[in-house]
Amino acid sequence: MGLFAWEGLVRYFEVPSYLLPAPSLIIATLITDWPTLSASLWVTLSITLKALLIAVIGSVTLAIIFAQSRIVERAFYPFAVAMQVTPIVAIAPLLLIYLSPTIAVLVCAFLVAFFPLLANTTLGLSSADHNLVDLFQMYRASKMQQFLLLRLPSALPYFLAGLRISGGLALIGAIVAEIAAGSAGQGSGLAYRIVESGFRLNIPRMFAALLLISVAGITIHLLLTALSHWLLRDWHDSERGRES
Repeated sequence: MGLFAWEGLVRYFEVPSYLLPAPSLIIATLITDWPTLSASLWVTLSITLKALLIAVIGSVTLAIIFAQSRIVERAFYPFAVAMQVTPIVAIAPLLLIYLSPTIAVLVCAFLVAFFPLLANTTLGLSSADHNLVDLFQMYRASKMQQFLLLRLPSALPYFLAGLRISGGLALIGAIVAEIAAGSAGQGSGLAYRIVESGFRLNIPRMFAALLLISVAGITIHLLLTALSHWLLRDWHDSERGRES
């Protein structure tokens, strides 16, 4: 209904396309400029997924180290917090000075996605039921057995919650870094196309690129939600309750 109202108001008041394009013009532009926009979409998605994969590997590895040693956690966790609270929009221009545009965007996306995964996974590894921990100790289970059979399954819901958050944040980090690169005349992702179109007053292409970014973010969220449901549906209350 909102799209029909948008289309009708733009046509009724004859709003110029460089101020507010109609939805039909945005879709037409998306079709016409698809070769360029699809290539930029692939660049943005590939960087986002690479950053998310690196963040998963790094955060899980560090969370396991934290779970094994409180001293190490207390020593290094503040650095992760400082890295998270520093605005990525302030870091991106600095990274573009020292790194190539592609690597700088990848690092920005990684930095944004890393902390939620680290925080959630660390919390999950420390949140095993103390009664089950006592039971494992009573049966003289080794630390490795406790870790593999108790702490990892207990941490899985926390990890997946962090993964859903980090999936969207990785895309946001990539977009912010691409905007900074685009302002410097570099880059090839969707955010760069938005900046480029703004300089050329090609507003319909700006909206088309924004539409693709929104669809990409929604798709990533849905896929990660489906993965979480698939992994937890047979045993965890958070997903079993949704099916009833």
